[in-house]
Amino acid sequence: MTSSVLLYDGHCGLCNGTVRFILQRERLHTLEFAPIGGDFFRGVIARHPELRDMDSVMWVDAPDTPAERVAVRSEAALRVARYLGGAWRLAALGGFVPRRMRDWAYDVVARYRHRLPGVSAQSFVVPAAARTRFRG
Repeated sequence: MTSSVLLYDGHCGLCNGTVRFILQRERLHTLEFAPIGGDFFRGVIARHPELRDMDSVMWVDAPDTPAERVAVRSEAALRVARYLGGAWRLAALGGFVPRRMRDWAYDVVARYRHRLPGVSAQSFVVPAAARTRFRG
């Protein structure tokens, strides 16, 4: 059993780039990944129907357990910063900004993520050493 899973848009270049970024910088190598729309995602939505229309990165703690909790939008991004640790933890100070403001900024980036320069919608090849950490 894993402690956390990051749900991401596998058709989004920025999202794929974020997953690559995490894989290159993580220290713990315990985070798992799953695409939005896949089997794991459908299970999360079945357990949390209020998230059905959420088009956002999601951080799932204690997946498939009664203690399962889902963080979305800016809160999920802050969880990534905490997971990366080191200097990236400074980004977690963004948690002191009111959630409404953080989520507004998150939504602006998310709205234009497919149009950002230098961001390709092309999928990435998962490194062999990390393949077991990707769920369907």
